Amino acid sequence: MNNNCSVLIIGAGPAGLTAAHELINQGIQPIVLEQADRVGGISRTETYKGYRFDIGGHRFYTKIGEVQQLWVEILGNKLLKVTRLSRIYYNGKFFNYPLEISNALSNLGFVNSLLILFSYLQAKIKLYPQEESFEEWVCNRFGKRLYQTFFKTYTEKVWGISCTEIRADWAAQRIQGMSLKKAILNSLFKNNQTKSLIKEFYYPELGPGMMWEKCQEIITSKGGTVHLNTKVNQIYHQNNHIQKISVQQENQTFYLQADYFIFSMPVTALVLRLEPSAPSPVLQAARSLKYRDFLIVALIIDAVDLFPDNWIYIHSPEFKVGRIQNFKNWSLAMVPDSLKTCLGMEYFCSQGDNFGALSDKELIDIASHEIVDLGLLSNINKIEDATVIRQLKAYPVYDEEYRQNLQIIRNYLETFDNLQTVGRNGMHRYNNQDHSMLTGLLAARNILGEKNDLWDVNTERSYYEEFTKKDVKK
Repeated sequence: MNNNCSVLIIGAGPAGLTAAHELINQGIQPIVLEQADRVGGISRTETYKGYRFDIGGHRFYTKIGEVQQLWVEILGNKLLKVTRLSRIYYNGKFFNYPLEISNALSNLGFVNSLLILFSYLQAKIKLYPQEESFEEWVCNRFGKRLYQTFFKTYTEKVWGISCTEIRADWAAQRIQGMSLKKAILNSLFKNNQTKSLIKEFYYPELGPGMMWEKCQEIITSKGGTVHLNTKVNQIYHQNNHIQKISVQQENQTFYLQADYFIFSMPVTALVLRLEPSAPSPVLQAARSLKYRDFLIVALIIDAVDLFPDNWIYIHSPEFKVGRIQNFKNWSLAMVPDSLKTCLGMEYFCSQGDNFGALSDKELIDIASHEIVDLGLLSNINKIEDATVIRQLKAYPVYDEEYRQNLQIIRNYLETFDNLQTVGRNGMHRYNNQDHSMLTGLLAARNILGEKNDLWDVNTERSYYEEFTKKDVKK
């Protein structure tokens, strides 16, 4: 294939920008369109009065060699190595995570610990033969009592539905390689290779958005284009070929054509913007896919040091907050005043629900009282300022119908000869940042002549093995 082809990339998150970076290095100058006012997608870094914070914490850890190489290539010595410390708050106590036997036994008590072990042994004797739900997947590996103690409340807080309605696919992606036995062995012998439990990770000095802002600079310096505040209105096609798209910048609408299109926008929005319209079953499937929204209340606190964790999971159901980030403990440069602390109180909601409809003032009030009630701050008057950031469609929901609906959409979109979908929203898959990047990388290489199955990314294989050039299908 010659380098004179044109490529349009919709979405300037990790997947879209990685695709653009790969293409620009191969002499192709793509055009990238982003609806927001900055790059990075949900891996962007927001700023408020000099304070920097993530939309959810983003560890830079991967077993994908080419992704690691890209991080280092772009950020160099601005990629810090951070020692991980995270804990679980449950029933008024803090549990070390990953599990440490002495800490867990002390907090749970001897009798409760024995009951958890007995429940695990029962699960081994009487496994669920088919793991359809998240509950069944976790109970098979940890036993029902530990599932109810540590998994059920937090998971339902995040997703807003019962764990019996969440598909086992999500558990298989997010907590692969874990079981009570492995957790105990890791605690005893400190020999863990499970991705969810790693002890160190990399982190950009100025937050994850720094990575994507640098990537944007590289792309534009080599002749590529990145348009911000640009919304896709319609996607025109004929004979299974995308011909052009209409886009809007402020009050102006114009058309763009290309030989190839890479979409990381929500796959639901892609389908609903097609012209002519997709067949009725495909439209119905797109309308049936669900998302969970995310919001973060950033609290600026007059305190040098509140707690040592990078983040804390809040499993107790009496609190609405799901997770608390301490951004100063990710990188000192995230906080402009070393005498202050910035905490990210993370909440989960769905479009149209009561919690998501609360005003910023109401959300700040809830977060301010919860941080005190958790015992992490002694006095609410220490909170000097706060802001709220809302992120729609942060998490694709793995409900009972998602698999069937997604397959209908996939089957239809695969009939187009110049369209690829990448990233978390483009594939309605709960990808980590590195997996989203890999889909973008492989999509770019498909344009260059390779034949990679993007849906093979974030399977068990890509967690445990190096997915580098030698693994790519030619």
